[in-house]
Amino acid sequence: MASPVEDLRMEEEEEEEQRPPLTRALLHRSATNNTSQVAMVGSNPCPIESLDYEMIENDLFDQNWRTRSKADQVRYVVLKWTFCFAIGILTGIVGFVINLAVENVAGIKYEAVSALMASSSYWTAFWVFTGSNLALLLFATSITAFVSPAAGGSGIPEVKAYLNGVDAPNIFSLRTLAVKVAGNVAAVSSSLHVGKAGPMVHTGACIAAIFGQGGSRKYGLTCRWLRYFKNDRDRRDLVTIGAGAGVAAAFRAPVGGVLFALESLSSWWRSALIWRSFFTTAVVAVVLRLFIELCGKGRCGMFGQGGLIMYDVSTMFDNLMTYHLKDIPIVILIGVTGALLGGLYNFLMIKVLRVYTKINEGGRVHKLLLAAVVSIITSCCVFGLPWLAPCRPCPRTGPRASPDGTCHALNRFRRFHCPQGHYNDLASLFLNINDDAIRNLYTTGTNDVYHPGTMVAFFVASYALGVLSYGVVAPSGLFVPIILTGATYGRLVAMLLGARSGLDHGLVAILGSASFLGGTLRMTVSVCVIILELTNNLLLLPLVMLVLLISKTVADSFNSSIYDLILSHKGLPHLDGHAEPYMRQLTVGDVVAGPLRSFAGVEKVGNVVHTLRTTGHHAFPVVDEPPFSPVPVLYGLVLRAHLLVLLKKREFLARPERCPKEYVEGRFQAEDFDKRGSGKQDTIDDVQLSPEEMEMYVDLHPFTNTSPYTVVETMSLAKALVLFREVGLRHLLVVPKACDRSPVVGILTRHDFMPEHILGLHPVLLGSRWKRLRWQKGAVAKHFRSLLMWIANSG
Repeated sequence: MASPVEDLRMEEEEEEEQRPPLTRALLHRSATNNTSQVAMVGSNPCPIESLDYEMIENDLFDQNWRTRSKADQVRYVVLKWTFCFAIGILTGIVGFVINLAVENVAGIKYEAVSALMASSSYWTAFWVFTGSNLALLLFATSITAFVSPAAGGSGIPEVKAYLNGVDAPNIFSLRTLAVKVAGNVAAVSSSLHVGKAGPMVHTGACIAAIFGQGGSRKYGLTCRWLRYFKNDRDRRDLVTIGAGAGVAAAFRAPVGGVLFALESLSSWWRSALIWRSFFTTAVVAVVLRLFIELCGKGRCGMFGQGGLIMYDVSTMFDNLMTYHLKDIPIVILIGVTGALLGGLYNFLMIKVLRVYTKINEGGRVHKLLLAAVVSIITSCCVFGLPWLAPCRPCPRTGPRASPDGTCHALNRFRRFHCPQGHYNDLASLFLNINDDAIRNLYTTGTNDVYHPGTMVAFFVASYALGVLSYGVVAPSGLFVPIILTGATYGRLVAMLLGARSGLDHGLVAILGSASFLGGTLRMTVSVCVIILELTNNLLLLPLVMLVLLISKTVADSFNSSIYDLILSHKGLPHLDGHAEPYMRQLTVGDVVAGPLRSFAGVEKVGNVVHTLRTTGHHAFPVVDEPPFSPVPVLYGLVLRAHLLVLLKKREFLARPERCPKEYVEGRFQAEDFDKRGSGKQDTIDDVQLSPEEMEMYVDLHPFTNTSPYTVVETMSLAKALVLFREVGLRHLLVVPKACDRSPVVGILTRHDFMPEHILGLHPVLLGSRWKRLRWQKGAVAKHFRSLLMWIANSG
């Protein structure tokens, strides 16, 4: 029972929330704020920086564009389209190789187990199955933990953060790409309940980012043309295109790939990017179709017509792909149930990830042990549960049974321990790769193929294994396991409804996948198009749209999407598109931290070196003072990276004076200040200057961005956030309201917009965070008490 003091405090807080903003108590700023930007990249805590998307305009920039000929501009445009074509080709090839490897590696394993089961060598089959799964997963975990920890997981949260402006270390390196491909094949082939779609998104982004490096001195790729792409703006566009190509390669869904990048990943979009992204995904689709034609006659081992995740349901039983108005309540039920299951799935996933993170912090041995435990649990579940399912005679619909007693050879039904002419429906789902299991569940005209108990067992197992498998340090995706779990749930709902529903079970399985995807990923348009391209049936469009809208709307009442939750768990400072209510009560001057470090237009070299060594700031205001200006005037903003280039060049002045433009044009080129790609960046420790040089001067005017984005100090923080995110800024200068003060008040960065930073400075606003429509225990109890009081007063 609460004490009177606690009751009084709760009443005061409620009154404070209901009080109009202008009558609230003045904000009290805390003296200290210990928040910092450190995120989990892979399994390592790393400092996080932002990307320089802003166009730098200075004397050197103007000179570069004035001297660029018409041929250079045409060459730049041609190179962009050439890179898009190359990204599509390589992403399609990598997607085919991954699917080919998974089909054959997992297929050989399952064929060996089936042969041992047919000869009644049950224990040998179990040890072969468990041992091969353990070896494959340990291989994937080892190369990830020892070679590139950034390759772990799906990579979609990291790509989303990058496109939001976050520069996470090593997420697009060549090493990460190699580990992502090899580890993805091994992890998916190990019967772990993970998919290859998420890693394919990261793989496509890695391929595109490598093209955007602007060449490589290490490997002798220093073509003059490639320097056009040594900036974060073009790299961002290429990464966006590559991520969409990865979705197209994973699902053979070119339109879905473009929409996925637009809806789920990119924070900044323009019309020209749609054309290039669509061109790239079309190239991917053509490449995949070419390989399917080449492998159609058994030239690629076990990879044949069933590869590349194409669940074509349009050519089979067209009369069963129909629905009527009376089926709408069933569709609504599927959407609501999928939302509830999706919200619970996200909640459990984050809880498990927190536990796994603590285990993985113990080192590489702990990561391997965790992977081994998860692999053994998965193998025991996958191999053990089919023993509980009864043997069923081969169904009479569809293809006839093959001579060896395998039913439905196209769908790869498994006999397991059953006699000739029978099959084990649960083993047919477990002892298959996820693609074949989904194809089995989506197939129409198979209402009598699965037992309801089988669906219950497989749904519970796939739901639990999906939660337990993702946190392993290995490349793994969520998309395909969610599709599989949702399809199982859809089939189960159709079985429970029985004769009350005239919908085919395969059709309901597709709707179940859509509802579960909407409940976990919270995407609508892209998921709808991807499902339609997967199933090749436009008749499903109204039902899929309805299911996705219902599942997303209901699930948003419980928590955020799984990718947003993982972003928050990793600590990646992602800027959301909405502003919290307390941001409208604050001005930018309320969150600017000091002291501000600035430079004069002509600065002493020793002062520059001292400031760079004693601060971690990545940009500094340049203020002109007498004798270069009658009064202090903000000239612009200079970047730390550009200052390091100046110090390394050692083009110093003996006296504090402005150098002529001819001096700059003869000693500097714009490409000297191009941003380097992934790898070691310049630091102040690399600069070694003599005492005589430290006493000299450097003119910063030609290298200063003279048109930085500025806001007045009285602008609301919410309005500044919209500008910062929509333009893709790294630094936002705050200027004073009055003209008799210093020309610049401070600099806003991504860190200043983070809720942790703002609420750390102003703890009184902690209760004013944006209250989504979330079903929380306290909120439910409060509304229930209000309802009782209203009933009592009415009576």
